[in-house]
Amino acid sequence: MASLPYRRYLKKQRLAFWQIVISRLALLAALLALWEIAARLGWVDSMLTSSPSQLAGSFRELALEGGLWKHTWTTGLETLIGIAASMIAGTLIAVVFWWSTYASRVLEPYIVVLNALPKVALGPIFYIWLGDRYSVYGMAVAISVIVTIMMIENGFKEMARTKLKLMQSFGATKLQMLTMVMLPASVPNIIATLKVNVGLTLVGVIMGEFLSSKAGLGYLIIYGGQVFQMDLVMVSICLLALMSVALYGIVNGIGWLLAKKFRHD
Repeated sequence: MASLPYRRYLKKQRLAFWQIVISRLALLAALLALWEIAARLGWVDSMLTSSPSQLAGSFRELALEGGLWKHTWTTGLETLIGIAASMIAGTLIAVVFWWSTYASRVLEPYIVVLNALPKVALGPIFYIWLGDRYSVYGMAVAISVIVTIMMIENGFKEMARTKLKLMQSFGATKLQMLTMVMLPASVPNIIATLKVNVGLTLVGVIMGEFLSSKAGLGYLIIYGGQVFQMDLVMVSICLLALMSVALYGIVNGIGWLLAKKFRHD
């Protein structure tokens, strides 16, 4: 049975957690209330800024029409595919850079240049090369894969300086070091990279939909702006925010499960 000081400590931690959760919800409610009051009292033009009550009505109408779910699913699927592609490609390239010092020295300057390059400039190229459908995936991967390579490679380099000395002294091969130490020990770094990629890939998907897509929440935002339907724009932005929260929560859940598995192992 836990000691009394420890139980008090746990109770204090739970209280602090719920205080933070309640404060977050209260802040959100206050911002929504201020937005609604400002629109109703004419402090802002509700035609330009919409309001929470208008958004609720617009969401209900769009949801009943069915088109909103199609666009949300399109953006969500594109984001998931983009995250998977960038994580797989970025991890493989990072492994190649760790495996071959020569390849790392030759290619790293190009990685640095590509990281600094504004990716939106690649939009027309992806559109011509891949067409209006697949150019969205090109933008999503282009934005997130470079960051994936850099973060995972840096993690590999840190481990190579600390955790591989013993295995090297026993004559372990690079494949053994990779599979037995590098990849398992990189799980926290991979999860951290995945969290970064959630936002980056979603940005890439929306940019791609802005430029070329005929479906998705990015398309709805552009269309709503063109026809001056700000409710449509705001509903799409709110759905993007909810999608970001959901994806981040999934990544956190995966990280928790993996951390629990490796602790038990």
